[in-house]
Amino acid sequence: MKNCIAILVISVVILSFHSCKKKSSPPTIVPPASKLMLSTIQLNSNGWGTTLYGINRQPVIRMRFSGPVKQSTVATALKLSDGTNPAVALSISYESKDSVVVAQPVAALAGLTQYFFTIDPSLQSAAGTDFVSSVDQRFITQIDSSRKFPAITDDELLTKVQQQTFKYFWDFAHPVSGLARERNTSGDVVTSGGSGFGVMALVAGVNRNFITRAQGLARMQTIIAFLKTNAQKFHGAFPHWLNGASGTAVAFSTKDNGADLVETSFLMMGLLTARQYFNTADAAEVNLRNDITALYNGVEWSWFRKNNEQVLYWHWSSNYNWEMNLPIRGWNECLITYVLAASSPTYGIPKSVYTGGWAANGTNGFVNGSSYYNIQLPLGISHGGPLFFSHYSFLGINPNGLSDAYANYEVQTRNHSRINYQHSVVNPNNHYGYSDSVWGLTASDIPGGYTASSPTNDVSVIAPTAALSSMPFTPTESMKALKFFYYVLGDKLWKEYGFVDAFSLKQLWFANSFLAIDQGPIIVMIENHRSGLLWNLFTSCPEVKAGMLSLGFTAPYL
Repeated sequence: MKNCIAILVISVVILSFHSCKKKSSPPTIVPPASKLMLSTIQLNSNGWGTTLYGINRQPVIRMRFSGPVKQSTVATALKLSDGTNPAVALSISYESKDSVVVAQPVAALAGLTQYFFTIDPSLQSAAGTDFVSSVDQRFITQIDSSRKFPAITDDELLTKVQQQTFKYFWDFAHPVSGLARERNTSGDVVTSGGSGFGVMALVAGVNRNFITRAQGLARMQTIIAFLKTNAQKFHGAFPHWLNGASGTAVAFSTKDNGADLVETSFLMMGLLTARQYFNTADAAEVNLRNDITALYNGVEWSWFRKNNEQVLYWHWSSNYNWEMNLPIRGWNECLITYVLAASSPTYGIPKSVYTGGWAANGTNGFVNGSSYYNIQLPLGISHGGPLFFSHYSFLGINPNGLSDAYANYEVQTRNHSRINYQHSVVNPNNHYGYSDSVWGLTASDIPGGYTASSPTNDVSVIAPTAALSSMPFTPTESMKALKFFYYVLGDKLWKEYGFVDAFSLKQLWFANSFLAIDQGPIIVMIENHRSGLLWNLFTSCPEVKAGMLSLGFTAPYL
């Protein structure tokens, strides 16, 4: 009996054991939490895929993540900075059960500044998983429209711009030669053409009482003595660059190490203008005038026809001869070269060289006649090219009422400037910052280089000299640009020698350079707009009158 009971108990235990084992379930496997990812990011409710421009100074950044974030990791992971100063303090809030994070600067950001927004890997999800997206966004804040300098009258502003820019040619002139340095980093390298512009600026400076007549005369004596005695010349013509201490030619390029006839013409335009200004019977002024006349008469303009061709050539070198092989043909900045060549009493050229060489007998390429932005352009390339085409020659040549067989030059210069202006108003390339107050495309420095900007070569870089040197042609539009450059952008553009060479609001780049060929036309053309001084002086030269008449020009002053 006992044995039966024992067997029964053992059987129950075994059954119970097997019964429990049969009912047990496998262990639960918990999947790892998903990595945290950024789903969308917006700046002021706008999609933020590329750099955004003109952003207000307290923008809202809205980020939607793939799941809730761990709030304790957010403040250190989100960073907003301009790249130089400490990170900007952010106000942070949460929505949608912590899966949406909203950040906003606590204080207003700086105007016209590029900011970088990043989220670093220290951000975690609420479950403690890592953040795996890559976030490196950029935006540029809107222009700070506050006035950077006290308001003054328009006339006072024009004087201030002339006087500040004048310092480039007075304070920064080469200490030995008195000539203009090519740019503010050129050391001993001076520029013959830029020095011609500088001489015209010197005359304007004396006339505006920036310096005395005696000071201006003394500087001119230094310049002329250097050009007579020290400066290297080639058939009477000067090189593009000179060493301002020794006078030896400095190569502009390998084969451009000799005469540059165009740069020589810019220099002579300035010297003849000064000759007409220093016109008293004082012995020093008489000697100065005689020396300038001798320098002008010494330029062998006709020799630069090469083999008596019906065109002038730009370069000649004593060791490369005519290998540069660049004929001077229009339409561009070189009208003054043909005018001075035709005006020379010693080495003059006939009208046939002007007609066949410069004007190409009025064929296409010289004559235009098409309209751009509903503005007709008499001469030149599409849209007129860079604005220096309408500046350099017309620092001395007065285009008002001036005509020849090919164009009315008052219309040419005015419409070229209007087309350039209208290009920035229409802004077909959608460059940030262009407007009726930010315009002007011409040759200038650009980020990493130099280019001749124009409506057909628009790299988003504005050069103040372009709009300001068009003051006689587009006075309303140029004055509006001047006020914007000075009052609104002045903290970035207005420096020791006037306005810096160029800037780009799109690239947020501001040059730290000044160039003689850009600073000079600002002073001269503002003066021509105000008084016509340089126009009146240059066109009063008897040689110039005779030369322009010989080429078929008509004007009230001829």
